Amino acid sequence: MARIRVAVNGFGTIGKRVAEAILKQPDMELVGVVKTKPDYVAKHAVSSGIPLYTLSDRLDAFREKNIPVEGSLEDLLEKVDVVVDATPGGVGKEYKPLYERFGVKAIFQGGEKPEVAEVSFNTLCNYEEALGKRSVRVVSCNTTGLLRSICSLSRIAKIKKVRATMVRRASDPKEVKRGPVNAIVPNPVKLPSHHALDVKTVLPTLDIVTTAVVVPTTLMHVHIVFAELEDQVSREDIVATFEQTPRILLADASLGLTSTADLVEYARDLGRKRYDIPELVIWLDSIAVLGREVMWMQAVHQESIVVPENIDAIRAVMEAAKSAEETIRITDETLGIMHGRIP
Repeated sequence: MARIRVAVNGFGTIGKRVAEAILKQPDMELVGVVKTKPDYVAKHAVSSGIPLYTLSDRLDAFREKNIPVEGSLEDLLEKVDVVVDATPGGVGKEYKPLYERFGVKAIFQGGEKPEVAEVSFNTLCNYEEALGKRSVRVVSCNTTGLLRSICSLSRIAKIKKVRATMVRRASDPKEVKRGPVNAIVPNPVKLPSHHALDVKTVLPTLDIVTTAVVVPTTLMHVHIVFAELEDQVSREDIVATFEQTPRILLADASLGLTSTADLVEYARDLGRKRYDIPELVIWLDSIAVLGREVMWMQAVHQESIVVPENIDAIRAVMEAAKSAEETIRITDETLGIMHGRIP
């Protein structure tokens, strides 16, 4: 069977990780990536053997910097089956007509409005809905984290409602123009936050309300989640369900995993490139049950958690894997994604 030919438009935080993940898939070929700036990242892509493309009006800028490019975005789209749009939020919709003109299926990111695609996507929650679609939107990092735990919990109990607070990182580690540096910022001040609305693009009937603040850290987001269930479930059953769910790790605070800094250090000790943590991490000690109420705290690595979902979305639109279980098995094995307890 022929491999799926994939392009990645945008080679920043998400794009470079998705491109590297595609290179590890047995059923996919990375045909090329698109960069608009002739910078050190572009040079690194070329030195890594990744075919580099740019916009037609940027070709001369790359040549002036002696960075070889294979051609324009249009040249690349002629060669592929699927494009992963990893451009900055709100930019992807501008490229959608071009993708459609070339008859290329498109995977968009959570920075785009839901209307950009036929379906918003999370592998554990609604993989089958994306099968054969022309366009799919992988929801944001925070939404991906919420959906993983919510859909895991829903396997053993019907969820009546969810209330969650996002403690958001101020910026990614490489960013120098964002903050705050010395403040805690309600984000937004007017409640609720947009995260609940994003969850409902995948689970439209779920009663969920979210709030958010931004804090001076670059490492990870943290969520404090409360769920009310229709029926009472034991803590032991909830722990077992999280433990058995793909892409969820349970962190034991008694062994020193008490902060996002500890989680990052553990990822470094594992030899993870860029200390990526594509798994959702739930603190085992935080899981509590009070009657039909369940609460827990979880950590989301904003730079990498959506990467496996992008890979799964490629398979979904191409119908290369008919079930979530099938694509998860391939993706998680090739990317070294874990589940269960750590360390």
